[in-house]
Amino acid sequence: MRIAVQASDLDQERIDGTRVYLKELLKRFGKLDTSTDFNLYHRGEFNLALAPPEFANYQVKRCPFPFAWMQTRFVWEMLRTKPEKLFLPIQAAPFFVPRATEVTATIHDLAFKRYPETFPRKDLWKLNLLLSVAVERARKLIAVSQSTKDDLLEFFPHLPPERIKVIHHGFDGEFFGVRLSQEEISQKLKSYKLQATSYVLYVGALQPRKNLVRLIEAFNLAKESMFEMKLVLAGETAWLAEDILEARENSPYKEDIILTGRVTFETLRALYQGARLFAFPSLYEGFGLPILEAFASGTPVLTAGNSSLREVAGRAAIYVNAESEYDIAEKLERLWSDEALRLELVARGTEQLKQFSWDKCARETLQYIQS
Repeated sequence: MRIAVQASDLDQERIDGTRVYLKELLKRFGKLDTSTDFNLYHRGEFNLALAPPEFANYQVKRCPFPFAWMQTRFVWEMLRTKPEKLFLPIQAAPFFVPRATEVTATIHDLAFKRYPETFPRKDLWKLNLLLSVAVERARKLIAVSQSTKDDLLEFFPHLPPERIKVIHHGFDGEFFGVRLSQEEISQKLKSYKLQATSYVLYVGALQPRKNLVRLIEAFNLAKESMFEMKLVLAGETAWLAEDILEARENSPYKEDIILTGRVTFETLRALYQGARLFAFPSLYEGFGLPILEAFASGTPVLTAGNSSLREVAGRAAIYVNAESEYDIAEKLERLWSDEALRLELVARGTEQLKQFSWDKCARETLQYIQS
């Protein structure tokens, strides 16, 4: 069998959950079925942090083209080679694929439908169009959570539920589960003038859906009674981040709100393990991969109770109302000051992790593509 994989996202500089997803699948597909040939199509040069391994049954196809790559050069390659299966790990699809090629597409979230105001207007038409094409062209759809499947069925009521399979993400336990020494953590934190257990950590892009303005407002409130508390926002500035940067600039405690920008995986691991708690009060998530990374790092989690977040975190997190900075502040103070609660959540997080793994995700995904 020959499976084509649209892998151009691995060329991108910014690392997000969808790109980690494809990276982790490709670390495993070639070993799971050595008799299947995988053709990996991309446009330029792989990001070294995302590049797939070199398996004997992987054929990397670099296909440069200056514009509309997926709808032009990639379509041409599909029409020319006519693979039996095509896997689209992002929620977008070519307008044209060979009739004999069976398409499987992964749908990560419908945030732009739930919260269109958190996306640039110029991007909304494209996001909606590409999702609609993926839903129409793919014979099989993968939803990364039951929440995402429910959203698909709501916004595309003609979709038969049996066309959608829920396959959860995993987490890199081999990496995030490795315990660093206090000295190693201290060395990584030194460049941010941080000490272990002195800060609340957020991980992810700086963009409106992540609810970071409210997190900063909640931090301002909590800081009044927890003066030693700092806030670390670990991630790159993405779209519509001006309000987030302004909220930080206007905070009376702005010197204690650290923006790291892009960080390496090694630094990220140290930030997780050095944090007193992890805060993820997002307005909406298709899955919420950083929650699992925090669990694996032994860090207690505070998150919102919406979308997929309860599905991922289960009984292992303290939940907040994402639309109330006062509730977020109250829960921040509670988790910051209650060591017994933190230890209980860490233990529950270790148990919750048993439900998720990239091995399980890759195995179920490949079986579904091949079925």
